[in-house]
Amino acid sequence: LSAGVCCCCAALRPRYKRLVDNIFPEDPKDGLVKADMEKLTFYAVSAPEKLDRIGAYLAERLTRDVVRHRYGYVLIAMEALDQLLMACHSQSIKPFVESFLHMVAKLLESGEPKLQVLGTNSFVKFANIEEDTPSYHRRYDFFVSQFSAMCHSCDHDPEIQTEIRIAGIRGIQGVVRKTVNDELRATIWEPQHMDKIVPSLLFNMQKIEDIDSRIGPPSSPAGGEKEENPAVLAENCFRELLGRATYGNMNNAVRPVFAHLDHHRLWDPNEFAVSCFKIIMYSIQAQYSHHVIQEILGHLDVRKRDSPRVRAGIIQVLLEAVAIAAKGSIGPTVLEVFNTLLKHLRISVDFELGDRRSSAGSATFSTSSKESDERIVQNAIIQTIGFFGSNLPDYQRSEIMMFIMGKVPVLGTTSQSLDTTHLGDLGTRRIQIMLLRSLLMVTSGYKATTITNALPLPFLDPLLSPSLMEDSELRQLVLEILHNLIDRHDNRAKLRGIRIIPDVSDLKIKRDKISRQDVSFMKKHGQQLYRHIYLGCKEEDNVQKNFELLFTSLALITIELANEEVVIDLIRLAIALQDIAIINEDNLPMFNRCGVMALVAAYLNFLSQMIAVPAFCQHVSKVIETRSLEASYFLPETIFKDKCNLPKSLEKHEKDLFFLTNKIAESLGGSGYSVERLSVPYVPQVTDEDRLSRRKSIVDTVSIQVDILPGNNTEDKVDNTEEITFEALKKAIDNNGLEEQEKEKRRLVIEKFQKAPFEEIAAQCETKANLLHDRLAQILELTIRPPPSPSGTMTITAGHAHYQSVPVYEMKFPDLCVY
Repeated sequence: LSAGVCCCCAALRPRYKRLVDNIFPEDPKDGLVKADMEKLTFYAVSAPEKLDRIGAYLAERLTRDVVRHRYGYVLIAMEALDQLLMACHSQSIKPFVESFLHMVAKLLESGEPKLQVLGTNSFVKFANIEEDTPSYHRRYDFFVSQFSAMCHSCDHDPEIQTEIRIAGIRGIQGVVRKTVNDELRATIWEPQHMDKIVPSLLFNMQKIEDIDSRIGPPSSPAGGEKEENPAVLAENCFRELLGRATYGNMNNAVRPVFAHLDHHRLWDPNEFAVSCFKIIMYSIQAQYSHHVIQEILGHLDVRKRDSPRVRAGIIQVLLEAVAIAAKGSIGPTVLEVFNTLLKHLRISVDFELGDRRSSAGSATFSTSSKESDERIVQNAIIQTIGFFGSNLPDYQRSEIMMFIMGKVPVLGTTSQSLDTTHLGDLGTRRIQIMLLRSLLMVTSGYKATTITNALPLPFLDPLLSPSLMEDSELRQLVLEILHNLIDRHDNRAKLRGIRIIPDVSDLKIKRDKISRQDVSFMKKHGQQLYRHIYLGCKEEDNVQKNFELLFTSLALITIELANEEVVIDLIRLAIALQDIAIINEDNLPMFNRCGVMALVAAYLNFLSQMIAVPAFCQHVSKVIETRSLEASYFLPETIFKDKCNLPKSLEKHEKDLFFLTNKIAESLGGSGYSVERLSVPYVPQVTDEDRLSRRKSIVDTVSIQVDILPGNNTEDKVDNTEEITFEALKKAIDNNGLEEQEKEKRRLVIEKFQKAPFEEIAAQCETKANLLHDRLAQILELTIRPPPSPSGTMTITAGHAHYQSVPVYEMKFPDLCVY
């Protein structure tokens, strides 16, 4: 009777329960009853509204079997669930999924490795199913936490530990795939989830031993390798996560990386940190690269008080990141990168000098160690600036050159944007050297179409200012930067070293015809270049490298920018340099005097062969030959040797050892050169740069001579003269008084352009343009009458300037208004 009752009860049970019960065999070892499973699947497909009940009943049975440790039946239940999931894709599957996820959660909570792996495998299968409509109410917080915990498994059995970690990584990968495809559901990108997922992946990635394999864009691991190696699988999952990141959630995926590296102290050494950010930069979409760079810069600001090696490690990571980003889109962070790096450069110098001051009486070892660590930071910053700048497009590189140059502090001024006032002269010098080194790297390989693009006036003036400072290293850096910008045909390597070149044609120098833009540049700014070369030769602390760089500068100007007019100017400059050594008004050491003589010999030998005037070449060769016999210390091959016997004086030397202006004029005049200006000695103009650079004044008085050359008498002797202009007289009359007026005028103009309406500015500019046109017409009315006799001269004394031997002019200067 009882048996009959049981049969009746079984018959009264719902059909879906009977179908579910039938798939379980009496002995779990027999596995899933396939025939009954097909009936259950057909029933579920035919009546999808029953899926939620089927799922709930399966979950009930599975929960009971887990508690009773009947793991055989658990396996059968999960296999049935998997088959039902794969077979059913209707909207009614949503409630069934809830039951399925509940069962997976039970398996993951069990603590049994086999069940955790089983649950993970089922979840991964579910993650690969594309649902017809997303379920926005469903959350995966538990699974993120549980899978992340499995990634940190520390089971005593290494095999089980690896198995659980692999399951955890695959589970995270499943969560990512299931959630990131739905644009309206961004819960997985929330910080509380990323703070668990990313460190879990990085923890497993640390086990990779071959860090060198991350140098280039790493390839995806093979399928079999994923299953065996948690590190490779974690890296692959990390790449997939970053590849799916969008503009809004990129930062949430990157910030946990910094927390992990900080927590595990992986900035020093930083091999793993570099590897991580290479993976990041190669995995994300190129247009989001600037997000990562901004995060690195921000973290560098946060860790600015850390040890030098930690900061150096972060900067090295930044270098690797910008090296990859420079090949694509960097966005608006270009100036931000440089500004932040320059700020940290100043901070590093401040720390270095602070440590030096505070440990003046402490052990030398600790002080030198701190200084060397800060030097590591500084070198890393310079390397990053240089590498980043050298990989930018030309138009951006030009802006960066201007930006860095604007940061170089100038002694005696307080207008620079990089504050170095509290660093003192030593700290300011350190900043100057490091910024110029950075600029040298940025300009490396820069090829401008015209010299005006490479050396615009706002860049040329501040660049040449350090070349007047009493520091040989600063002057060397300025000259090397000039070489990078002037040398557009890669001839500098052929000119390396100062020497007498027997045959210049053997160098196979590349050059093009001088363009009109370059000719215009030399007319406007050539005197600036000559002036700085001239003054650079007069410095007492010059060493061999300074003379070598000065020679290269003259040679590059000759190759890239010299027409006939420039050639005459360069010869005048060379003769003036020779006069520096002979007359020695600046009391230079004998080595410097002989070095200048050797520089002039090497350059005129080069120039004479470049312009190929036989008579000029003959004169230069004869002087060099005489020097080699009688005064070899006037040649670079001798004077720059370690042991060279220097003469006691140069006053008694014969003229055969010197390059003579009249001989050069004769040789060039016969070849069609206009040599009248060769008789005019080169005298550099005095500017404010001498005061700003703390140099002694190069002249106490300025003599300006004006000569009238009668057009019908070409045999008269050409006096040593310089042109006199209205501007030159005006500056000489009251240079100091006008300086303050000009500063105030510039301030008022800037303030007006910042605050005044555009219409008012436009109207005023138009009015001033008309006034300027009228004033120029008045200037053209200037009348010059010849003196009553050729010898008639007068002396003009104005302010501190004394002008002698000025021919008598009757000049009319209208009352001009200076704009």
